[in-house]
This record gives sequence, structure tokens and C-alpha cells, in this order.
Amino acid sequence: MLVSLRTEVSTTIPHMHHESILYKYFGYKSFRGIQKDIVESIASGKDTLGLMPTGGGKSITFQVPALEMEGVCIVVTPLISLMKDQVTHLRERGILASAIHSGMDYATILQMLDNAVYGGLKFLYVSPERLASPLFLAKMTYMKVCFIAVDEAHCISQWGYDFRPSYLHVADIRRLLPDIPLLALTATATPLVVEDIMRLLDFDGRRVYRMSFRRENLAYVVRKTEDKQAELLHILKSVKGPAVVYVRSRQGTKDVCKMLKARNISATYYHAGLDFAVKDQHQNDWQSGEVRVIVATNAFGMGIDKPDVRLVVHMDCPDSLEAYFQEAGRAGRDGGKSYAVLLYNRHDRAALLSRTKSAFPEKKYIRKVYDDLAYFFQLALYDGEGAHFEFNIERFCQVFHHFPTHLHGALTILQRAGYIEYDSDPDTHPRCMFLIQRDGLYNLHGMSPLEEDVVTALLRIYCGLFADLVYIEEKVIADNINVSVEQVRVALKSLSQRRIIKYVPRRNVPVIYYPCQRIESERLRFERNVYEDLQERMAGRLNAVIEYAESETECRSSILLRYFGETSSCDCGKCDVCIAMRRERRDVQAAGEGRLSSARDIIVARLKESGGVLPISSIRDIPLPRAELLSAIESLREDSVLLVEGSNVRLTL
Repeated sequence: MLVSLRTEVSTTIPHMHHESILYKYFGYKSFRGIQKDIVESIASGKDTLGLMPTGGGKSITFQVPALEMEGVCIVVTPLISLMKDQVTHLRERGILASAIHSGMDYATILQMLDNAVYGGLKFLYVSPERLASPLFLAKMTYMKVCFIAVDEAHCISQWGYDFRPSYLHVADIRRLLPDIPLLALTATATPLVVEDIMRLLDFDGRRVYRMSFRRENLAYVVRKTEDKQAELLHILKSVKGPAVVYVRSRQGTKDVCKMLKARNISATYYHAGLDFAVKDQHQNDWQSGEVRVIVATNAFGMGIDKPDVRLVVHMDCPDSLEAYFQEAGRAGRDGGKSYAVLLYNRHDRAALLSRTKSAFPEKKYIRKVYDDLAYFFQLALYDGEGAHFEFNIERFCQVFHHFPTHLHGALTILQRAGYIEYDSDPDTHPRCMFLIQRDGLYNLHGMSPLEEDVVTALLRIYCGLFADLVYIEEKVIADNINVSVEQVRVALKSLSQRRIIKYVPRRNVPVIYYPCQRIESERLRFERNVYEDLQERMAGRLNAVIEYAESETECRSSILLRYFGETSSCDCGKCDVCIAMRRERRDVQAAGEGRLSSARDIIVARLKESGGVLPISSIRDIPLPRAELLSAIESLREDSVLLVEGSNVRLTL
């Protein structure tokens, strides 16, 4: 249970330097790559940008200096799973850390913020949306903050592939804490995005540390095939070890998983629409090695640390090389030889080019979606400011005859323009409250031992359960009474059926929020920076994917490095293009050697016919290409097969 700490507690690690902290808490004897440069820069109070590919060890660059400095480190990240994992790992090392994200109840959030204010936390992880909360802003002004770490910093740039308006709140925080240094980290940023990050975050100087994006142990491969499933099976049989297979659709994850199982390849699947418990189970089955392959949409992978992935296969093309590089980079994080394979065929080019139209439907269509939402939620004109609605996308599409891909594009643009907020995958925690008074609990009979333990844990861990629905964490309850999460859920459902509690399970239902009142759709304005500019940038990113997939003359690794602004002095030698070019050079060399041998034989035969001696002029008249003839004569002279004596050539055999 979280407790607000009302006494000043020092969270600084005294008299320890970077390397000693690194070893004591994380077990590493030395930093890797640019880690030390970043650590020293932020520890000296300078705004710093670190560009580190997936697996480069970004978390070390803010965790080590924060442990050396006085105060709390605020870590901004959109990845709730990453927050939870890092908080767990830090606590296991005896480091005070907490995370605040959507779905947590007010009392818990308040306790965490108070802990940060009174020195009871070293790391406070928050989502970018949380930065706009009046409660957070009010409490933050009382915190002693050592620095702010911003993960996935490319999300602040509209030039980036994953722009999120909520990241702009980071700039607001900077204005409230003008003297606090900031560390921005990203694994995928083009030169244009790098400049944008520093501008939007108001850097006090240009301090950019880059780790090379080259992955020596990772072979990038494009396989052109009309039968992707057959090719996938062939690849999985050729490359041993854990694998991730990316597809674009949720149904595709099930279909490919089913196909693999039918071929006796152990597999599971993952997408954002699965129940939380199912997602956790499928992910754990793969991470533990119980199954070899996980078939997933791009919802899978962020914050997942499985170092021995030998293979990442993309059945469908991603929307950008940034996304591809990040997803492919989940292979071979242990340094072992690994493969990133993109399956490509003649239909993929047209599919890629059509995505811009889906993501940026006509403005007339966007206005219709805006009106249809109002009818669906029964929202009158000039009403609805501050309203939340659960959004049943399937029913909405059926009623108003929308295609999901076009609908998603329209909702995204409406969000960018500020007319709605659309959360397609909310992290809604289960909620619970008691339906009987506290005294009534003592008179209850017939509860099982498990139910009694769950009730006791609820009372011990949470406050306000008799007044209102309170957000709960089933795993926290399970750990508290040493049972499984599923056993806790069964007990909660049983208590709910007996009207002892009201239990609202997790629900993965999209949410629409209206930050302002509904207006006439004709008055909607879509400025160039939320429509045409982003449309052009998306088209450019898709064309870069096509160039990568269709290139047959440039090393795959070199294409990726060039895209991220890194010059490559040599080809990788491992991708399909490098291997094909090496094979072609060998074939040309072999053919040249064959022609040389043939020319030598012709010259020797002509000399033998003439008694072993011929004038040089006669040798030059032999009907062979001049370059081949001269090379053959020189070769025969070097081997002492013929001698040049004055104006004659003599065979020495």
C-alpha cells in the first residue's frame, strides 16, 4: 500500500560515481557506446538528446545519473507496459519508483504525488497526458526535480512517424521548471526530427549524442514472393530460435498463428483488442519460451526485453522505415546473429500508396463522421463539452456504413484539429465498491477462504470502497494473498453475484472525449499543419518504404542508415542485396577466368600450327577482343609458356 511520506527523506546515493552506481544497482562494470557521454552531460545539468537504437540501453542513461543527483527524476513515456516493468525492476533493486497513468484512482495518484513532494520517490513515471493535469502541475511545483527524462521524444515532432499532440505538454513543463535540465531519448529520428525535438523542447544548446544505427549482427532481408505463408514457413524452418511475426490486422494474427500451429510450429498471437489477461498470458508464454513464435500487430513490442529473438518477419509492409527499424531491431539484442525479413510482392506497392488516402480521407467525409458521432451519442449542438463516451466502433460502422480504416483516419484528424480526443486502446483498470456497510461484513457467512482473503486484501490496500467505485489492481491483490490473478477475478465475480460488492472488470472499449462543445460541421477547420503537411510527410515515408523494399542495387543496411542521416562507409555484406551482388561478382569473375583460359588455348594452338614461332603481328591478328588477347598474352608470358624474341613470339613448351 502506498503511504505519503511526511518527513524529508534523502533519495540521493552519497559519494558514488557513475560506474559504481552502474555496477551496484544494475550489475554492469562499464557503460556501452554513448551511454557514458549522455550520463555525464545530463549529470552536469545540460539539456541532452540521445539517439540510441532499440536495445541500446536508453534507461541506463537516466537511471544512473538520477541516482547520483538529489531529488526526483520525472520520466515521461507513453508506454504503460514499460512504466510498469521499469518500476518493478527498480523496486526489486531497492530503488523508490512509482508510475502514474490512466485508470488509477484519485487517492492513489495523490499519494504518489505526495511521496514525490516529500522525498519518498527517486523516479516518477508519467504519461504525457498526465502533464496537463491541474493536480499534477500543482504538486510538481513543490517537488525537488533533478531532471526530466522524455522517452520516445520523436513523438513531439509532427515530422515524426508517430506524432502525439500530448507530447507538446512537455514544453509547458519546461516553462514551469526553467532551470531543470531535460534528457530527450529516442530510437528513431531523422535529421529533421532531431532539429524539431530540440526546437520544441527549447534546448539551451546543441548536445546530441548518436549511437550508430548499424547493427553488425542483424541481417536485413527482403523476400519477394507471391506466397507469403509458404515463405514464412521456409524461413522459420531455416532460422532457429524465438521469432516475432508482424501483420497489419488483428484477424491476421489469429489466421497466421493457426496456420503455424497446423504445421507443428508452436505459436501464439497478440493484438490491442485482446482482454488484458489474455494479452499478458500470450506475452508471457512467448517470453518464457513456452511458445516459439508470437504473431502480432504493431501493438506488440514496446518495452519488451527478450534478448534472444533470432528472427523478426514482417508479413506486411509497415507505414515507415522508422517503424520498421524499431520493430526489426527487436531481433538479436543479445548480439547473436539474427534476421529481419520483409516479405514483399506486387500487391504491396499499391497497398502502401493507398494508405495515405485512408489516413487522410476527404474533408467532406471527416465532417460527416463528426456529425455521425453526434447522432450516435445523441449530442445536441453547442453541447457536450467535457463529455466522455464509450465508443463501440463495430456498431457505429454498421449504423452509419463506415469502413474502419477510413473512420480511424477521420477520427485522428478530428483529434489533431482539437475537436475530439480519441483513445482507441484505453488502459481501463477494474473497479470495485462494497454494497454493504463495513459492520455488515462481520455478519457475513458462507464466504470461501479465498473470498475472505480477497475482502481482507481490498480493505487493507484501498480506501473509499464504501463510498464509490475505486480502481483496483487485481495483480496487487493476488500478490498480497499469494494466489493467481485468475483466482482473484473468480472471487470478485462471486462476491459481485452475491451483491456483496459491485465489480466492474477491465474493459478494452475505445473512448471519445469532447474537449469543446459540438459545433456545426461546416464550421470545422482543418489547417494545413494538421492535414496537407502531414499528408505529404506520410506519402514521403511510404515512398521510402517502397524504395527500401524494391531496391536491388543498394545494401539494405546502408538505405536505413542514410534515412536516419548516418553515412555508411561500407556495405553490410549480410543482406540479400549484398549477398546477390557478391554472387554476381563471383559469376562475372568466373566467366572472365573462363574467357581468359579459352583465349590462352587459342594462342597456344595457333603457335603449335606454325611450328612454335609466329610474328607478333600474326598474334595480334587472332580474332579475339583486344583486351582478352592482351590479357591472355600477358598471362602466358607470366607462366613462361611463351617468350617474345625481337619481333617474334616463341612457344616454350
